[in-house]
Amino acid sequence: MRHSPELLDYEGVFPSKRSRPADSEPVGKTVFKQPDLEHPAKQPADAAAEADAPPRFIDVEAGKWQAKNGHTVTFACLFIFSIVLYFRPYELIPALSSFKTMAFYTGIVTLAVYFVSQLVLEGNLTARPREVNMVLLLGLAGLLSIPFAIDPSEAWAMFIDLCIKTILIFLVLVNVIRTELRLKLLIWLVLVVSIYLSVNLINDYRAGIFKIGLADQNTQRVAGAIKNLFDNSNDLALHFVTIIPIAFVFGLLKKNPLRKVVYWGIAFLMIAAVVITFSRGGFLGLIAATLVLARKLGRRNKTATVATLALAVIFFLAVAPGAYSGRLASIFDSAADATGSASQRTVVLKRSIWVTLRYPLFGVGLGNFHHKSEQELGTHNAYTQVGSEMGIPAMIAYIIFLVHPLRKLRLMERELFERHESSRFYYLSIGLQASLVGYMVASFFAAVAYQWYIYYLVAYAIALRRIYYLEEMKKATDPPA
Repeated sequence: MRHSPELLDYEGVFPSKRSRPADSEPVGKTVFKQPDLEHPAKQPADAAAEADAPPRFIDVEAGKWQAKNGHTVTFACLFIFSIVLYFRPYELIPALSSFKTMAFYTGIVTLAVYFVSQLVLEGNLTARPREVNMVLLLGLAGLLSIPFAIDPSEAWAMFIDLCIKTILIFLVLVNVIRTELRLKLLIWLVLVVSIYLSVNLINDYRAGIFKIGLADQNTQRVAGAIKNLFDNSNDLALHFVTIIPIAFVFGLLKKNPLRKVVYWGIAFLMIAAVVITFSRGGFLGLIAATLVLARKLGRRNKTATVATLALAVIFFLAVAPGAYSGRLASIFDSAADATGSASQRTVVLKRSIWVTLRYPLFGVGLGNFHHKSEQELGTHNAYTQVGSEMGIPAMIAYIIFLVHPLRKLRLMERELFERHESSRFYYLSIGLQASLVGYMVASFFAAVAYQWYIYYLVAYAIALRRIYYLEEMKKATDPPA
């Protein structure tokens, strides 16, 4: 039978003695809980059955995942920051309209509390799974791009924005989300935001309230009820694509039929919202995420999977507006796009690839691609956004940042599948894989490499495998009852 290799790569920055493995096993070696063949007297009564069962590994790297809960105050600050980030209450509540820097100061407080708590709790600045290493490399690449930027001041401003708003908060997410309750609270927060956005989007569409492309009837589209992250309909669709699989597997986890209906209803609500954004990238990302869910969940219940897919297709056709098919046709034939955006994006994509190859080491500087673009346009592609602005090494680090958590989740899912366990970890690992794949596809059509979407998502993936492997290690080391 195939078993998982080293599944964790976790090491602290400036590790102290308390963060080192207590045993003398070499780091990275996988140890299995197997019967003691040299001392038969110590064998359990069902030793033969245990020997034939799929082994539960204990990776000594997991010793560096601190089992302490900690960071309670930090998580409270992080949760408040996330509320401000997603909801932007100073826009929704008139009395708070003067507090536009609320997210900045909330983030500063969160970081201050985090660094003190982290040093006291674990004696290092941050854990270092590979995703953290890649994000730090992205930060370094952004810093190195500044002297070579077309406009260094613009690159520096973007670097400060990227560093504080993305990299540092990502470190907080990775180190602070260390319990299932914390993970679920953040996911529930995102689900609440998604419900609010979906309902407002559908109501605006039905009422004919279009906030994008007002000058041309062919380009009129709905926009999010919350600005910044959700202003653009394409970015809004990408957000929904990353959350739909999580809502769907939450429904699978619930035994209560009413709760299943609630979560699946939320998923279908977001699917309807993706459709009325008229986002081609969102559509392709949704298809990719759906195929991942169907392939992985279908291995255990093909009939239910086929029935669910059929229901989803029927629902999709029922809510799709008449002009939606013409919009999707422009994916394959740019001449079918009345707005001309498909051909324009093709030109910009080719231009961003050329700029990436022309400036392969450091790019043209963070946020500086528009100086080399056609009509001051952005890349409309997350991968070439990184490559053109920070260089090919940074683009490779970004791709590893996306692929590595996907690989780890797949290993977790495979191990649980081979053990015939349908636990919460099994379904959540599949849901997060589908979300990551959906992002990877949809972000090919949106310049969102520096936005929050993927950083929260990757942090969820790291948190899930951290919680899982600590629980597995506890099961393997605790004596049988």
